[in-house]
Amino acid sequence: MTPLRLVFLVALVAGAALFAWLLLPSRTEVRIPPGVSSANGGMMERGAYVVRAAGCVSCHWDKKNGGLPFAGGLAFATPFGTFYSPNITPDQTGIGRWSDEDFVRALTLGEGIHGEELYPALPYTSYSKMTIEDALAIKAHLVTLRPVSAPRKENDVSFPFSWRALTKGWKLLFFDGPKPLADDPAHDATWNRGRYLVEALGHCAECHTPRNIFGARVDSQALQGNPKGPDGAKVPALVGPAAKDFASWSVDQVAEYLKSGTKPDFDSAQGPMAEVIEDGAKHLSDEDRRAIATYLKSLDSK
Repeated sequence: MTPLRLVFLVALVAGAALFAWLLLPSRTEVRIPPGVSSANGGMMERGAYVVRAAGCVSCHWDKKNGGLPFAGGLAFATPFGTFYSPNITPDQTGIGRWSDEDFVRALTLGEGIHGEELYPALPYTSYSKMTIEDALAIKAHLVTLRPVSAPRKENDVSFPFSWRALTKGWKLLFFDGPKPLADDPAHDATWNRGRYLVEALGHCAECHTPRNIFGARVDSQALQGNPKGPDGAKVPALVGPAAKDFASWSVDQVAEYLKSGTKPDFDSAQGPMAEVIEDGAKHLSDEDRRAIATYLKSLDSK
């Protein structure tokens, strides 16, 4: 066999193997701690709170077009096309058939119930830092909602991005998998709670961090603003040299903003942030809002 033919054969075999790997459904093993279940007592109440902290209703509610809460259908325009949020009510067109393992797999690994790859429009890149208990608490709350029959709208995404299997390759490059945040012993409980709310549940970096040409967050510029955020809108910086206005806010002012949407100059939150506050942040405890503010302000000097 000539060297040229050998190279061709190796490339052919490698290409076939890669293609087969992309087509293979993803069913990563999920390890739920013994005794932990969405059916446990207190999980529903805990989940009602975590759902607020995680901002679920804001993305899964097409409010402007008369949709119902958590029934999905909200459009997200991106450079790769338009994605639509799915129904997450306990209907058969939602999560009615999902097991605890299915739910955790989707939320923290980006894998669907049938093994399909989920696009990172679902912020599993942040939710992967969530605890298993909080993920299952969300499910415990969602299954108590009134079921809504709302089949998922097809995403309007052009080839090759419409081929979900390619997301598996994207994950190899830009996703590390589930890594629940552990407390940093160098900081107190308030700071650690704020970090968890910002980085995991609140997934603030998903909007406030710029993205590269592949749609992945540029984590070296985390929270430094995004010139092309949701629907192409500019998202302000929370840290770094561009965070001129936010840098002047005190911890108390940040906490008040998250509660009422009122800025120190008496202006008010607008656009997506107004929804984040209305649907989520204002329902949190004063302690959690202050924890978020404490953590964010601790990043000013970084």
